[in-house]
Amino acid sequence: MLWRETSIAAVAAYALDLDAVLADTRPLWDAWLEDAARRARVDLDVPADRVAAAAALDARLGEWRPLLERFAADRGPVFFRPRAETSTALRRLAAGGARLGAFTDAPRELAELALAHLGAARRIEAVGTLDEVLAALGPDAVVVRTREQLAGLP
Repeated sequence: MLWRETSIAAVAAYALDLDAVLADTRPLWDAWLEDAARRARVDLDVPADRVAAAAALDARLGEWRPLLERFAADRGPVFFRPRAETSTALRRLAAGGARLGAFTDAPRELAELALAHLGAARRIEAVGTLDEVLAALGPDAVVVRTREQLAGLP
């Protein structure tokens, strides 16, 4: 009889709510909307849901994503500050082999910039909506919606 040890182990996967767990992108988004409306001299009354807001911005501003990206890059350090306990938890999970994703309704440009300012971009393998992140991480991914949940993960 042939006996072989397997190295296949279950890998934990966690989908983190970017705005609630890592960094709230809403204040920077709101500041950009105000700035963009002033510069373009248009009323940007967009839906609160940023996925729906993106469609409205496509119709009113056209190529708005590079404007958001530039604005966020300039002001990101003011809005996004790393938290020691969050960074520690991410390092611990990554060192344990966990797969990490971050979900948000914010545009990808804003989400990726926030993660970069937090120093978390290298540990996050999937960024997008909750559905997109769960598709990338797999059906067994645990959804983490609070910092307290993140701190309590094994």
